[in-house]
Amino acid sequence: MSVITLTTDFGLRDHFVGALKGKIISEYQEATIIDISHHVDLFNVPEASYIVGAAYSSFPKGTVHLIGVDCELTPETRHVAMQWNDHYFICADNGILSILTQKILPQKIVEINIHDRLPDGCVAMDVFVTVACHLAKGGALSVIGREIIALKETADLNAAPASDNSFIKGYIIYIDHFGNCVTNITKKMVKEVGKGRDFEITFSNKSIKSVKQRYSDFKVNDRYSLKDYEGEKLALFNEAGFLEIAIYKSNPLTVGTAKTLLGLKYRDAVQVVFK
Repeated sequence: MSVITLTTDFGLRDHFVGALKGKIISEYQEATIIDISHHVDLFNVPEASYIVGAAYSSFPKGTVHLIGVDCELTPETRHVAMQWNDHYFICADNGILSILTQKILPQKIVEINIHDRLPDGCVAMDVFVTVACHLAKGGALSVIGREIIALKETADLNAAPASDNSFIKGYIIYIDHFGNCVTNITKKMVKEVGKGRDFEITFSNKSIKSVKQRYSDFKVNDRYSLKDYEGEKLALFNEAGFLEIAIYKSNPLTVGTAKTLLGLKYRDAVQVVFK
């Protein structure tokens, strides 16, 4: 089974996603096409990187991940394909992959150079489809590009520790369907910088003093049931390993969400302050 996943900011109202799938099937009928998301915020590179990073490991090794976000070829932005953790990723070199890899070296990266082999009028998605089908069929990266050693780094919204390691400053990079606010501060980073120290999470003049193991990790006794905690703020490291600020049993129509109740939004700063 050859799997090709799709992550784009195309939405589902227009014909773009359907046409993209049609192009893949026309070139490789045996491909299994899986949608990860088509509702990435327009041109939002950090969000696209987070979504792909949170999802890719659920797929079998050898899966090809096509990312159509801010993907136009320009003099400043090349098209690349990368093998990393035995998966393949195809996108524009706009920072998506450097955020994804988090400085863990890829197995191989190539700058795609087949554009002049395709018919006139081909767009980025035509190039990506050709590369994706080639890789899904077992083709080599060297056939569709020349090897490069580095990806474009992005300084925008990077999480980083203070010079004295007294805190880590990160940012909200994604808000999910439940209104949970995901930061780019990882559990690994907190462990390495904190070295076992206690900490609290601060944002927008608010704080959370502990991290829960799961959303329902509240003390239940004869006086308080889980129902009593609905609407309480909490923090946890989600399945992808990122610090997330949430509301227990969040619902925008009833109890509210971390976005609405805590006033958090994309790009807001969050700190992990060590004691």
